[in-house]
Amino acid sequence: MAPLAYFDSSVLVKRYLHESGSPRAVRWLQRRRPAASAVASVEVTSALRRRRSAGEVSEAQFNSLLTLFRRDREHWELLEVSAEVLERAESIIRQVPLRTLDALHLASAVLLGEALQRRLAFVTADARQHEVAEALGLEVVWIG
Repeated sequence: MAPLAYFDSSVLVKRYLHESGSPRAVRWLQRRRPAASAVASVEVTSALRRRRSAGEVSEAQFNSLLTLFRRDREHWELLEVSAEVLERAESIIRQVPLRTLDALHLASAVLLGEALQRRLAFVTADARQHEVAEALGLEVVWIG
C-alpha cells in the first residue's frame, strides 16, 4: 500500500483543473495515499464552482469534474475537524498569522503525523502554508 501523505486543497484542485503544477500534483496523488481535512471537500467544490462561474469550465465539465472528485474522494483519508484539531489550529495561529482553513490543514497534518509517529509529507501549492509547515517540522513537498 502506498504511504500516506497530507494533501492541501491547493494541490487537490490541481487534479481537476489544469493549473501550474497540475502534472506534478497528479503524480504525487498517484504515488501516495491522500489524507486531507474534511474541509478540503468543501474547498475543492468551491474552487470548481468559482471556475464554472468565471466561465473557465462549462456546466457539463463542472458536473464531470464533480463526479470525478466524488469518486476520488472515496479513496482519501478524510480527517475530522475534531476538538483536538481546532485546539491545535488555535495554537498555530497564536504563533504565526495564518488564515483559518490553512491553520486547520496544518493542525490536521501535524496531528496525523504524531498519530503515525513519523514525519509526514505535507503536499502544498500554498506559499504561506509551505513556510509554516516547515517550521512545524512537516516534510514539505512543493507543487508549484
